[in-house]
Amino acid sequence: MRVLVTGTNGFIGKNLLLRLREKGGIDVVPFTREHSVDDLTALLDGVDWVYHLAGINRPQNLEEFVTGNSGLTEQLCAAIKANGSRVPIVYTSSIQAEKDNDYGNSKRAAEEALLALQRDKGNPVYIYRLPNVFGKWARPNYNSAVATFCYNIARDLPIEINDPFAVIRLVYVDDLVDNFMALLTGGESTSSRSDIAYVEVTPKYQITVSELADQLNRFKATRDNLITEPVGSGLIRALYSTYVSYLPPERFVYPVQRHGDARGVFVEMLKTPNVGQFSFFTAHPGIITTLSQKSFW
Repeated sequence: MRVLVTGTNGFIGKNLLLRLREKGGIDVVPFTREHSVDDLTALLDGVDWVYHLAGINRPQNLEEFVTGNSGLTEQLCAAIKANGSRVPIVYTSSIQAEKDNDYGNSKRAAEEALLALQRDKGNPVYIYRLPNVFGKWARPNYNSAVATFCYNIARDLPIEINDPFAVIRLVYVDDLVDNFMALLTGGESTSSRSDIAYVEVTPKYQITVSELADQLNRFKATRDNLITEPVGSGLIRALYSTYVSYLPPERFVYPVQRHGDARGVFVEMLKTPNVGQFSFFTAHPGIITTLSQKSFW
């Protein structure tokens, strides 16, 4: 299978490429900033799927919204028409497409170009109007507030909160890529259908800015108090996985509590609020004891 991915070097693109390589048997055709739109027709040759992830959300000038969002999408559609292929197309749009602003208008115009291709040529189109996407490899001060907060808190840098009660709508990048892969492997929606346009990603999360900051600071505090919260599933697990991906390598090593006397050394490694702790005991030569934290120390 050959898959064309635009925006290969971007945040979502990197995560998708990793999953495609793990799956195996897929020849990825990248389209990056180093390519010209004139390359699209040749790159589309023999392609079975297109993931159109490239776009502009923080331009140096407003014209880049047009060239990087609606303009690029229109040129991609023209190349697909010239190729004569009914290749399915997955497009990452934005919830801003529902609003009347420069960014939203450019994303909505890109959607309309894809919908026209679907009507005219029958290409299956899957449009994701995404909220804030977070996860590993998102650029701080660019992709998401989660990335910025994780990066700064992990490095003892200040974070700026303008409205602590503002609600952030979130999608975890691994969940998004799961959805992408379900399309590719013939899950709930398959390439044989041409009536699909808008696709919802689940699960979706909501959290206030202050709650986000508090949760990330609790992750950071674990290195000092050694108390970890349950992070088994859902948003907290996704936020924890994201936070640790921003830790500088040197911060993966940190001191733990060590208690010692003539009998040996007892080291507390990790504590939980309700299910005990992980620890180890090293006895000196000739010492025989039954270890219990309460009785020993």
